[in-house]
Amino acid sequence: MLLQELSEHQLQLVEILHTHAHLDHFLASGKIKEATGAKLSLHQEDSFLWDMLEDQCGMFGIPYEPAPPPDHWLEHEEETLLQGCCLHTPGHTPGSMSFFFEEENPLFAGDTLFQGLIGRTDLWGGDFNTIETSIREVLYKLDEATTGITGQGLSPTIGGKSGNPKPLSGVEFLFQIQQLLFPVQSLP
Repeated sequence: MLLQELSEHQLQLVEILHTHAHLDHFLASGKIKEATGAKLSLHQEDSFLWDMLEDQCGMFGIPYEPAPPPDHWLEHEEETLLQGCCLHTPGHTPGSMSFFFEEENPLFAGDTLFQGLIGRTDLWGGDFNTIETSIREVLYKLDEATTGITGQGLSPTIGGKSGNPKPLSGVEFLFQIQQLLFPVQSLP
């Protein structure tokens, strides 16, 4: 689908910016790189996850598709193409990154942040205190009108004011997930 869109709009993909190295975010990277010649970029603290792609696939029963190693290690506050800024937002994984484009105001947050929720911290290298710090000290410093584009489809508004996503305890997180999956319906 991505390759078809690129072709239809006569666009050339030059870089694949990875928010983190969980298999659902980079499993197709090898094929996309092969088809486009695009550079693969990732934060170095997620290199151990990249190296264990085959193990990640095996744990979830997903066929293994080899991916070449990253071409470039991303750094915090590094400038990207199109005048974006790389933000190191560890917690979901040690190398989790978010990408902010100030002029248009979107934030690609990967799995660090969701609508009213934070990303999981119970997988390889995840840490609740670290993701809480990333949200408070990096993401909440962005303009409150910034629109978050997450890795799982929900788009929060970023900022430090009420109504914005907040770190949750493990019990609160499980309750929020339960409500998303099995919402309690009010009586008529």
